[in-house]
Parts: sequence; structure tokens; C-alpha cells
Amino acid sequence: MAIPRTRPYKGPALLSYGFRPFFLFGALYSGLSILLWLPQLYGQLSLSTLFAPTDWHVHELYFGFLPAIVTGFLFTAVPNWTGRMPLQGMGLLMLLLIWIAGRVAVTFSSHIGWQAALGIDAAFLIAVAMTIAREIIAGSNWRNLKVLLPLLILTAANITFHLEAHNSGVSDISRRLAALAAITLIMLIGGRIVPSFTRNWLVRENPGRLPAAFSSFDVVSIAIAVVALAAWAAWPDSVTTSALMALAAMVQLLRLARWAGHRTLRDPLVWMLHASYLFVPVGFGLIAASGFWPVWLSPLAGIHALGAGAVGGMTLAVMIRASLGHTGQPLRAGLSGTLIFSALLVATLARIVAVVSDANADLGLQVAAFAWMVAFIGFAVAFGPALCRRRKTRAAQ
Repeated sequence: MAIPRTRPYKGPALLSYGFRPFFLFGALYSGLSILLWLPQLYGQLSLSTLFAPTDWHVHELYFGFLPAIVTGFLFTAVPNWTGRMPLQGMGLLMLLLIWIAGRVAVTFSSHIGWQAALGIDAAFLIAVAMTIAREIIAGSNWRNLKVLLPLLILTAANITFHLEAHNSGVSDISRRLAALAAITLIMLIGGRIVPSFTRNWLVRENPGRLPAAFSSFDVVSIAIAVVALAAWAAWPDSVTTSALMALAAMVQLLRLARWAGHRTLRDPLVWMLHASYLFVPVGFGLIAASGFWPVWLSPLAGIHALGAGAVGGMTLAVMIRASLGHTGQPLRAGLSGTLIFSALLVATLARIVAVVSDANADLGLQVAAFAWMVAFIGFAVAFGPALCRRRKTRAAQ
């Protein structure tokens, strides 16, 4: 993700590259929204949204926070894939305002109606997909068109979410479609950057076994996982679905093991990528187990392993690394980056414990919410100043 050449730009540094505004505002929103979530859950706060409290929480993770971070990443990666100029200035600001408008529309949907909220909210992902498609096609970078598929599934899931919430009062299949899109993005993009960054570090710092090169095994492992997620979206209670999820857990664990993550423990900036990806097979495994033994385990344990651990962890790990590298700082997590990511791990584990242990449910939920807030507000505090100022090198953005 080295930054390519850019047009002469004299505007605010925050709008000089896609990762800057979307990482900063996405992190702030993720941390602050959790402060509204628990009071809603306990009936101490009522937002002016037509969504039920849990639906609002799920929606804003998958269709609020996640699209912002994915956009920041893709708007930084796509210019490298295509050799074209990145989106800057007013165009980037307009997309940011569309994203913010979606968050306002969803939160105050009881005032504007569900149709208006749907249209405003869906506009962002549609605009992002169209922008990325235009750049990839113009750059004849056909092999990367595959990143559009998860984005389109996420867009469809968002529209379905609004429709389900309006017609049934609660979302259902759209939640699992969102997880399908999110985890597929992680398997595609994570499957590229995790072994690549690991290889670079090992060659330089710890010669020896290197991550396995991308092969047919990776293709098959992703295909199995996508089929399992699709079956789970459509038939979550099926024994066949549980078997597919168990198989997906095994092949994704094998895929992760091929990347030699155990050899990177001296560098938090690398091992945090492996730790995040680990929650993919863990989530699959927990969902499979809940299908085989529903009396003993709720599927929420696996759902939160995927949502908080895989999605939250991978986005935060990428945000930390990209923010350091693209603002001209040394690629070292440092104390702040390590503590921020550690808080994310605490949040994920506490949330899973809250599902598994009835006796500690409330405590686990509160610890998870506080740790999640620390992770993402901590990112905004630690990295926000660098995101708002120009790159330290002469090749300023």
C-alpha cells in the first residue's frame, strides 16, 4: 500500500487521501456509538430511530463503522492497483458527508421515515462501489474487480436490513449477509496483506520459514468458507450448515497456520494481524458448535467472535499500520498501538464470555463496551493528529 504520486494538493491534509478522514471519523463513531448502545440495551436511553436497540447496534457496526474503514483502505489501495490518481479534496469530502448523513438518517429515522433513511443510508455504499468500479475498470485492473462482490453483498444486506426491520420489526437474514460480506472481505484482503507483511518482516528480522505463497489451497479454503456463510445466512439452524461451518473453521485455521504467524511475536504490528484473522476460524467453530449443541452454547458467541474479533480486530490492525506508514512514521506499533489493540482483544473476549457465562453476562458486557471504546477512541486520540497533518516526507500528500 505504498502511496503513489498525487496531484498537487493544497487543501486540508485530512482530505488528501481516503484513509485519513474515514479512519478518523470511523474510529470516533465506533467508540462513541458504543456509549449509546448499553444505555439503550438497559432501557435508560431511547434514540429517535425506528430500529430496535440491538438492530441499531448491529447496523451501525456492519453498515456504519465497517464501510467507513473499508472505504479508507480501498481508496488507498486502489490507486496502487490501478496507477491512477487517488480521490482528494471536495470529492472525498462529499463522500464523507454522505456517510455522516447516513448515520444521522438511521439514528433519527423516526422523524424522516424508514424510506428516506434507507435511501440516504444506502447511498454511501453505492457511491463507494461505483467509484471503485470506475477506477478499476479505467485502470484495466480486472483481477481486483472481485473486491466489488463483497461490497455489493454488503449493500444488498443493508437494504434488506431496512426492509426487514420495517416489515418484521427486527432484522434476521440481513445480519448474516452482512457477516458474509465482511468476512469475505477479510479473507480476500487479509489473505493478501497478512502473509505479505509477515514475509517482509521475517525476511528482514527473522530469517527462516516464510508464509506459504498463495495457491489453490487458499482458493478452496475461501470457497468453502463462503459456501458455509451463505448456508448460515439462509439456514442458520440446519445441521448441514453446522457441518459446513466446522469444515470452514478447520480450513481457515490451516490457512492461517501456513502464514508462520508464530514467528512474528516480537513485532506487535505483525502479530496483531494474525490474532485478528484467528477469530475467523474461532467464529466459524463457535457457530458450528452452537448448531450441534444449542442447549449449551448460543450462536451469539460465534457471531461476536466474527463481529468484534475478526471485523473489529482486522480493521483496527490495518488502521494502525496504514496510519503509521502513510503519515511518514516508523512502522512500529509502540506502546499506544499495542495497548489500543490489546483493548480490542479484551473487548472481544469479554463479549464472548458474556454470552457463554450467564453469571458474568452483565460484567462481561460492560467490560466489552468499555474496552471497545478505549480501543477506538484511543486510536482517534493517538493517531488523529497525524491523520490531520501532512506526511513527514518530501513526497507530501
